Amino acid sequence: MTTGQGDVPADFVRALHTLRAARLRPEVHLEEVPGPGRIAPFSVALTAEVRLPRAEEGLASGRFVVLHDPAGQEAWDGVFRVVTLVRANLEAELAADALLAEVAWTWFTDALGANGVVPHAAGGTVTRVLSQSFGALADRPDEVEVELRASWTPQDADLEPHLTAWGTLLCTTAGLPPMPDGVSVLGRRR
Repeated sequence: MTTGQGDVPADFVRALHTLRAARLRPEVHLEEVPGPGRIAPFSVALTAEVRLPRAEEGLASGRFVVLHDPAGQEAWDGVFRVVTLVRANLEAELAADALLAEVAWTWFTDALGANGVVPHAAGGTVTRVLSQSFGALADRPDEVEVELRASWTPQDADLEPHLTAWGTLLCTTAGLPPMPDGVSVLGRRR
């Protein structure tokens, strides 16, 4: 679960262990993919899809990347950087909502806050895409996709709440209701 050269720093190893400890909702299906190799000496990347049982298509998808540079990077203002992407199709009437981007950014900040994450140097973009079909494809319904890209600098190597917050954001963007109070997600059997 790592890319990089040479000895793996203890902080990065600890970060990997905390990621493995994260418990996401059962609708979130994670897969490890190769991390970027040029941005930082060490990285790990996960992709996810939010799927309901027996559903053919996912409701949302995304990518969660952890970058680590033991020397730090000025732009990050730290030694770790979390870079995320969340993408989902929405109902067509939401495309005209002037506040869609602000609402989507609130999903991000609420997900972090609900999981106790205090992001440092956070930034991001929200993009909405409206696809309308014409001619021979005119019978297709309009499609609206929202894409939220965000990055932030964690305060330490404990990345479990960061991954959990991202999982919460995925589920919110997918339109799943929040988990009821008092309900805990159990670990998956291996």
